[in-house]
Amino acid sequence: QVQLVESGGGLVQAGGSLGLSCAASRRIFGNNVGGWYRQAPGKQRELVATITRDGTPSYADSVKGRFTISRDNAKNTVNLQMNSLKPEDTAVYYCNVQGIAYNYWGQGTQVTVSS
Repeated sequence: QVQLVESGGGLVQAGGSLGLSCAASRRIFGNNVGGWYRQAPGKQRELVATITRDGTPSYADSVKGRFTISRDNAKNTVNLQMNSLKPEDTAVYYCNVQGIAYNYWGQGTQVTVSS
């Protein structure tokens, strides 16, 4: 079983930046997609961004131009750089790695953006 551990959440003022990192406990073989999701209180979990193994990113409309997803296959990490943060970005952020035969989730990290 692979463990995903997120780090980097916290409290930031609107307009500020935060970087999230997700580290896998071991190398994940095969073709997979890394991603970040978030869940705000009282809302369903939603997709924020994904990145394929070859580095092709995709973003939710709400974060395009502000967030950047990246991955380092050698280090088994998936990262999310968040700029120009808004109060509506406040949520628990979850890391995800999904392949044909597996779907791993991290435990989540809180991001709070104050106005």
